[in-house]
Amino acid sequence: MPRLPLRLPGQALRLGVGHDSLALVRTSRLFGARRTLLGEVRIDGPEPESVARGLRTLFEGVDAAGWPLSVVLADELARIWQVAPPPQAASPADLEAAAAMRFTSLFGSATAGWTLAADWRADQPFLAAALPAPLLAAVVDAAHAARCPLIEVVPQFVAAMNGWRRLRRPGAWFGLVHGQVLTLAAYEGRMLAALRTAVLPPGADRAWLDNHIAREALRLGLTVPSLLQLCGTAPRSWAGEADGLACTLFEDGAAGEAGALRLACTGSAA
Repeated sequence: MPRLPLRLPGQALRLGVGHDSLALVRTSRLFGARRTLLGEVRIDGPEPESVARGLRTLFEGVDAAGWPLSVVLADELARIWQVAPPPQAASPADLEAAAAMRFTSLFGSATAGWTLAADWRADQPFLAAALPAPLLAAVVDAAHAARCPLIEVVPQFVAAMNGWRRLRRPGAWFGLVHGQVLTLAAYEGRMLAALRTAVLPPGADRAWLDNHIAREALRLGLTVPSLLQLCGTAPRSWAGEADGLACTLFEDGAAGEAGALRLACTGSAA
């Protein structure tokens, strides 16, 4: 089994978990060497047993003991939603109850079998995420077996938000394009107003984007933002300014990459 070289400051591992593949990447903030693919395997599906088998195969190919590991799951494997804290919320239990109630309202089931995490803000709406508990357990067990300190396990959209947080502008809407899906975090000032997801139609151009943002702002009762900041596989033709809406594309250095490899790279270049 090949052993990774001595880890230098700023180096870590990132694991992408998709529907049909897994990818392990070494990242670095030193000397411009951003990332190196260490291994990629196909899996039969996102069921915990299939993921666990794939992870064993992936880590059998590399001795990663001692390397910190961050895990990015495809958004469709998780649940992400916005929570409005109840008036006069007095305890973490109040916020957790609000998140659970909103989860049930949106997804039609209770939170049993899901592991919840959130920003837990009592003073303004916050972002919450839930991961399937059996899938999370498979990832945790694999990291333990590989002796990798597990830093975080997050959906792709959360990884993108965290990775680009230093470049995000107050009041700007933030979005991620992955495959044919656009996920948007709509803001009112510094406050998260809503989380919206849309399937991109074939040939979605800048005119489609402008119309989509205008429609979403109208539905939410918000002013159309002056700035939209996007990452992922957003079309390059979307960049620029039109009719008062500027669109900036964050370059992640993953052009041409797809599947679990792009998942692993999400947010690592910021």
